[in-house]
Amino acid sequence: MILKTRLFVDQPVGLNQSFELNSDQSHYLLSVLRLSDGNLIGTFDGHNGEWAAELHQISKKRVSITCKEKVRAQQNPPDLWLCFAPIKKARTDFIVEKATELGIGTIIPVQTDFTNSERIKQDRLQAHAREAAEQCGGTYVPEVTAMHKLSDLLKTWPEDRFLLFCDEDQVGTQVDFDALPRGKWAILIGPEGGFSKAERTRLNNMLQAHSVSLGPRILRADTAAVTALTLWHHRLGDW
Repeated sequence: MILKTRLFVDQPVGLNQSFELNSDQSHYLLSVLRLSDGNLIGTFDGHNGEWAAELHQISKKRVSITCKEKVRAQQNPPDLWLCFAPIKKARTDFIVEKATELGIGTIIPVQTDFTNSERIKQDRLQAHAREAAEQCGGTYVPEVTAMHKLSDLLKTWPEDRFLLFCDEDQVGTQVDFDALPRGKWAILIGPEGGFSKAERTRLNNMLQAHSVSLGPRILRADTAAVTALTLWHHRLGDW
């Protein structure tokens, strides 16, 4: 069963589970899509797969849904983090959206020495991740964390997680992705100004870090994020 309309809900879904949708979701179903009693939509909570749910209008502006049938098993992405330095608003939104579509476990904005943006709107970026999961057919919504200073993040870096350090100084060099070890990974994308000398030295001295090139040309940060995720998934991910 293919359901064109899909909504993420923050309550556990399961057979015969019923709950009222929030005002924004109700407005979208009633006023935008013009759905009515008995119509089916897809719903998922990020943990229990996707369910076909029947819509019930309980007022002019609010609806509830009841889960009727499981239509897709839960599919979680690999245990992969994306660490990136936020850039302009629209392009940061793009990174979160495309990372969710490609498959990511956690999205971590980082503040580097040359990061232009000093703050993010975490709730807004998390909403973008939810919307991207709804649109792409995913059953998992990655967590978008608060912004971390890169130096602080590296201080507490897990010993069992490898780091794919996308280093613009490596542009043009060949990388054998098949030789990279399997396991828990993170991808690090720097700001448009690049990494500082101190940051690059620290990263290159990390036992878990693997410095790589993303091709013969220097990429914009948003292009680099999509490229790195694509290469990683093709060699080490679930594609």
